[in-house]
Amino acid sequence: MDNTIITFVGIDVAKASLDVHIRPEGRTLSTSNDTQGHRKIVKFLPAAKTCLIVMEATGSYQKPVAAALLDAGHYVAVINPRQVRDFARGLGILAKTDKIDAAILARYAEQVRPRVLTKIPEKQAQIAELVTRRRQLIDQRTAEKNRLESIRQKLVRESIEQMLDVLKEQIKAIEKQIASMIKNDDDWNALADLLLSVPGVGVTTVAELLADLPEIGQISNKQITALVGAAPYNRDSGKSRGKRSIWGGRPQVRRALYMATLTAIRCNPVIQAFAHRLKKQGKPFKVVIIACMHKLLIILNTMVKNNTYWNVENA
Repeated sequence: MDNTIITFVGIDVAKASLDVHIRPEGRTLSTSNDTQGHRKIVKFLPAAKTCLIVMEATGSYQKPVAAALLDAGHYVAVINPRQVRDFARGLGILAKTDKIDAAILARYAEQVRPRVLTKIPEKQAQIAELVTRRRQLIDQRTAEKNRLESIRQKLVRESIEQMLDVLKEQIKAIEKQIASMIKNDDDWNALADLLLSVPGVGVTTVAELLADLPEIGQISNKQITALVGAAPYNRDSGKSRGKRSIWGGRPQVRRALYMATLTAIRCNPVIQAFAHRLKKQGKPFKVVIIACMHKLLIILNTMVKNNTYWNVENA
């Protein structure tokens, strides 16, 4: 890619608008964040494969424009907003407007050259949307259950209970659709069988990995833990040794792995023994969970890479 890149593009994404900045020409464009605006940007940009486009992850607002640019053959990278803020502060740029942010993103593209997205197959996008919707419904159900605990008025309680029934049916319908998609795809079905052989890993975790971590088994253990955000980073300076912490990565995958890890600590002999050893060393609960999650992810990645089912002796 590096040999063909001659321009760098930053796109600041908002719900209703898009601001584009192209380096080194300095050309800019402001347009709407809709299909018409996406077409304008494609026409405004240099030829595909000659520029690197960077935008921030802004919930779901960046997804349609990123998809349109990928369809047009462009190199696109979507990055964590905190990385851009830190980059801007390092340059001494404290002002923040949409146009300034677009220019910073273009400069970030030129100097950092982040990893680009691959075009997501239609089936991958479908299961990702289903998994995301299931997660949203689960969150809504949790919120309704929490409200129910403090409500005494009968009419309000009945309203919440009816909503819970609706959410239950919708969650069930989406889970059925996810299961059908996995069953009807030979590769996904085989991968699901392999992952489900690991004690502690359930259908929900498998669906999350298929939807949001398609790289599993295709990259190294070090790369997969960094990609998910399960690798603790050092915070040392001189003789001072700060606490290690994880950040960045894919929070939705970490969330699924966290729940799987809690189960694995109870029923997976390898993870259980590892957790017990850390606890005996006096490690805090959070450290134990993160370390176990890290180990579980490596086990899963290695199994998929080698196409081998769960075996205590090989874990």
